[in-house]
Amino acid sequence: MLAGMSLGTELKRYSKGAMPRIAIVTIILMPLLYGAMYLWVFWNPFDEVSKVPVALVNEDQGVKSGAFEINAGDQVADQLLTSGQLDLHEVNADEAATGLAHGDYYFTITIPHDFTSAITSATTPNPHKAKIEFTFNDANNYLAGIIGQNAAAQVTQAINDKVGQQAVDQVLVGLTTAGKGIEKAADGSAQLADGLHTANSGAHELASGSRELATNMVTARDGSAELAAGTAQLANGIDAATTPLLGLLNSVQSSGVKPSAYANDAAKLSSDLSGVLDLISAAGAGQSQAEKAVSQVATALRNSSDPNMRALANGLAPVQDFLRTQGVTPSTTATVNRLAKQSDALSAQLGDANSPLRSTLAMLENGGLASKVGELRDGAGQLKTGAAQLHSGLIQLTDGSERLATGAGRLADGTTELSSGADELSSGLADGVKQIPNFGGTEQRLKTASNLSQPVALSTFTENRAPTFGTGFAPFFLSLAMFIGAIIIWMMLKPLQSRPVIGGLGGLRSVLASYWPAVLIAVAQVVVMFVVAHFAVGLDAFHPLGMVGFMLLVSVTFLAMIQMFNAVLGAAVGRVVSLAFLMVQIVASGGIYPVETTATPAQWFHPYDPMGYAVTGLRQVVSGGMDHRLWVSVAVLAGVTVVSLAISSWAARRNRQYTMTQLYPPIEV
Repeated sequence: MLAGMSLGTELKRYSKGAMPRIAIVTIILMPLLYGAMYLWVFWNPFDEVSKVPVALVNEDQGVKSGAFEINAGDQVADQLLTSGQLDLHEVNADEAATGLAHGDYYFTITIPHDFTSAITSATTPNPHKAKIEFTFNDANNYLAGIIGQNAAAQVTQAINDKVGQQAVDQVLVGLTTAGKGIEKAADGSAQLADGLHTANSGAHELASGSRELATNMVTARDGSAELAAGTAQLANGIDAATTPLLGLLNSVQSSGVKPSAYANDAAKLSSDLSGVLDLISAAGAGQSQAEKAVSQVATALRNSSDPNMRALANGLAPVQDFLRTQGVTPSTTATVNRLAKQSDALSAQLGDANSPLRSTLAMLENGGLASKVGELRDGAGQLKTGAAQLHSGLIQLTDGSERLATGAGRLADGTTELSSGADELSSGLADGVKQIPNFGGTEQRLKTASNLSQPVALSTFTENRAPTFGTGFAPFFLSLAMFIGAIIIWMMLKPLQSRPVIGGLGGLRSVLASYWPAVLIAVAQVVVMFVVAHFAVGLDAFHPLGMVGFMLLVSVTFLAMIQMFNAVLGAAVGRVVSLAFLMVQIVASGGIYPVETTATPAQWFHPYDPMGYAVTGLRQVVSGGMDHRLWVSVAVLAGVTVVSLAISSWAARRNRQYTMTQLYPPIEV
C-alpha cells in the first residue's frame, strides 16, 4: 500500500530541463485565468458604471407662472450631470439616436418637453405623472442594458426624492390654504346655522300667525257677508221710506207754504188752547160742586127709613158716577194743559228764526230737506255697494290668506329641514377642520412633503452579505478554475500509468500511482489561487482556512472524476467527456442564476451535479452562515471521490489485458 503512495516517475519527468519545469509552473498557474483573473475583471463592475457612456437629451420647455419660470428639466439634468453616476453627454435627440444606433452610447436618457408641466399638474384638474424616457439597444451590449435599467431605477428614485417633494409641497400649500378656507366656511356655516334657527322660529311663527289670520279672515268674510246683506236691507228700507217723503216734500215745496204762516198758526193755536184750559178749569170746579151736592142728597136718602127714598138714592148713583168720571176729569185737564205747553213751545220755536224747527221748515221751503233726503238715499246706496265690494275683497283676501297659511306651513317645514341641514353642514365642517393636519411652519411642511412623496423607505438587510459582484461569483469561478485545472493536469500527466498496471500492481495502487502526483499539483493550484484571490484581488473569505480546505476537497474530487473518465474511456474520449461534463455542470450548478430560473433539464440534473455542491460549499465558507448544506457538500464530494477512485481501480484491473483498441485507439487527442 505504501508503494501506492509513491510519486513514481510522473513528476520526475518534469524535474529536468527548463521546458518541463515551465510546463509544471504553467499547469499550476493556469487556473488563475478563471479563479483570479475572472474575479479581478468582474470584481465590481457596478462601481464602474460612471464610465458607461450615456446620452442625455433635455427637451423640457418649462412652465411660466406669473413672473416666475419653472424648469424642472434643467434641474434634473444638472443633478444627473453633477452626480457622476454615469458618463453623461448632453446632446440633442438626433445625436442621441445616432449614437445609440452606432454604439457610441449604451443607452439614452430623455427628459420630455412636458416634464415640468406634468410635475406641476398635481394641483390642476388633470394631474399626471412626469416621465423620463430610457432607450436601450441590446445590440450594443445586453448587460449594459441591464446596468442601464438599474441606473434608471436609481435615477428615478433620486428624481422622486427631489422633484416629488416639491410637487407634494405644492399640494400641501394648497391644502393649507384650503384648510384656512374650510375654517372660514365652518365659522360661516355655524353663523348660517344660527341664522337658520332664527329663521326657522320665525317661519313657524309666520305659519302659526298666517293660519290664525286665515281663520280670522273667514270670520271677517262671513261678517262682511252679513254686513253686505244688512246694508242692502238698509238701503232698500231707506229707499222705501224716503220715496213717499220725497214726494211729500216735493209737493210741500211746490205748494208754496211759508214758515212764517206756520209761526202765526202756532201762536193762534197756543192762545186758543189757553182759553180752552180756562173753560175746562171753570167747568171742572162747577162739576165738583154738583158732584158733592148729589153725593150729600144720595147719602141722606140712603139713611132714610123709607124704602122709596132709598130707591131714589140708588137712582142718583149713575148721576153721581157721571159727574165723577164722564165730566171734566183731572186727566183731561192735564192733557189740555200739556197741549197748551207744547203749543207754546211750538210757537216759540216757529217764532225764533234760529231754532232747529224753523231751520227745518226753511230747508223744506227751499228744497234743502229734499236734497238731504236724496243724499241719505245716495249714501245708503254707496254703503250697500261698498259693503258688497268689501265682501268680495274679503273673499279674495280669505283665499289669499289660506294660500299664505299653506305656503307658510311649507316654508316652516322647509326651514326645519334647512336648519337641520345647516346643523349637519356646520358639524361636518367642524369635524373636517379638526381632521385638517397642521403642518406648522415651512420646515415641518417640507418634512411632511418629503415623507408623503416617498412614504415607504426601503430598508434592507442582507445576511452573509457579498460586498462585491466578484465576491458573489467567486464560488462559481473558483469551482470552474479547479475543474479546468484538473483537466489540464491530466492533459500533462497520465491518468493511468501503464507500468504499474502491466507490472501486476493492484488496481487501487495503480490508480494512486498517478493520482498522488496530480494531487500535489492541485494543492499548488489551490494555494496559488487562494493567495492571489485574497491578497491581490481582495477576496476576503469569512472562513479563509475553511475555504482552503474545501477548495482542496473540490480539487481532489474533480481530479478523481476526470481520472475516472480517462481510465474507463481512454485518454482521448475521456478528455472529450470531461469537457462535455464541464459544460453540463456549469449550466446545472446554480453558480450564476438560481437553479429555479434555469431550464427543466438543468433543474433535474442539479441534485447530481458535483460542481453544484462545490459552489454551495464555497459560498458558505466565503460569505459565512455555515449550515448543514456545507456538510452535505463535503459528504457528497468525498463520496464522489471515493466512487471515482473505485471505478478507476476497476478500469486499471481491466486494462491489464491489452486490446487492439488500446494499442490502436480510434481517437487520439
